[in-house]
Amino acid sequence: MPSLTVPQIPHYTPPPRTKEELHWADLAIIDLAKAQDPDPVVRSELARQVAEASKTQGFFYVVNHGWSAAQVERMFDIADVVFSPAVDAEEKKVYTANIKQTGSYQGYKPRQYWHIDNGVQDQVETYSIHRDVTMRQHPQALRPLLPEIGALARHTHFDVLHPVLRLLALGLELPEDSLVKLHGFEAPGASHLRFMKYHPRSPEDELKTKNVWLKGHTDIGTVTVLYSQPVSALQILGKDGTWRWIKHIENAIVINTGDSMEFLSGGFYQPTIHRVVQPPADQQNHTRLGLFYFALADFEVRLVPFEESPMLKRVGITRRFEDKDAPTQEEWGRARTSAYGKTQLKATSEERKVEEEVIGGVIVRHYS
Repeated sequence: MPSLTVPQIPHYTPPPRTKEELHWADLAIIDLAKAQDPDPVVRSELARQVAEASKTQGFFYVVNHGWSAAQVERMFDIADVVFSPAVDAEEKKVYTANIKQTGSYQGYKPRQYWHIDNGVQDQVETYSIHRDVTMRQHPQALRPLLPEIGALARHTHFDVLHPVLRLLALGLELPEDSLVKLHGFEAPGASHLRFMKYHPRSPEDELKTKNVWLKGHTDIGTVTVLYSQPVSALQILGKDGTWRWIKHIENAIVINTGDSMEFLSGGFYQPTIHRVVQPPADQQNHTRLGLFYFALADFEVRLVPFEESPMLKRVGITRRFEDKDAPTQEEWGRARTSAYGKTQLKATSEERKVEEEVIGGVIVRHYS
């Protein structure tokens, strides 16, 4: 009989949420429990809400995702172990990802790997784990925790990602499983968990970067899953050109779509530009611990639109490349991962500080 106990690890206590009045984004809140409703009318209405949120804001919350606040809290405890003294600097080196050469974040990304602006490097440490946690070796401190990490991967993939993909497919008036079929848990692919820790920066670096910790960008994959946490730093760029903050909701998940979903949906689901900035004054001396699941389609999926979609037949398809030139998910993911934070960007707008690079013939923009 399996043990009912779990390894004892230090409890991570997050900082209190900010008391400052910020310009919050008004995001839709999707009750994911309704995605299981047997009434197709209920699911159809939920799909309409998700499609509208994805087209307008590009971000939305999901609640009632099937895990309790205590279960998610435990996963933040585990995420913090990755960056604690339990894994020393020498062991981190052993598990550091060869990002530029492999186009993969699997393992550690050390601090000061990405260039931010004016010679300032990032202060973000990450540890990425493939959804199949047994695919690679991990630091000693994580090994007893792998069953729980694997459970998080499966929960996020099947109980969060798949319902969202079904709703997005319904928004395109496609069969519910059209996008799910492209995201097999056992198929070769790069969907992964990521633990992420942002460290405070010096006043000099804040001045040089105008308080930007990660430039405005769109995500690489199809869907990004972010477990909400209280340190305010994430902002999205609205269609009116205004940056708005993402607010913390207890035990909610923040969802956004990425480039690959844009390609597959023929531009119907546009990814939203988002960035990370210095937290408000009452949170500036704290680290910011993040828990993500970055979903990408299976490696062999070619990123071409679903031309059979009745919705796309009515509204039209917007392509970023010709279908014959479309990359596979593996090609697009590796190319963007290799380039991010390491290439020389070309400024195109001093007013908004927009910079560009070209990856696989596609213009990729970054915003300060």
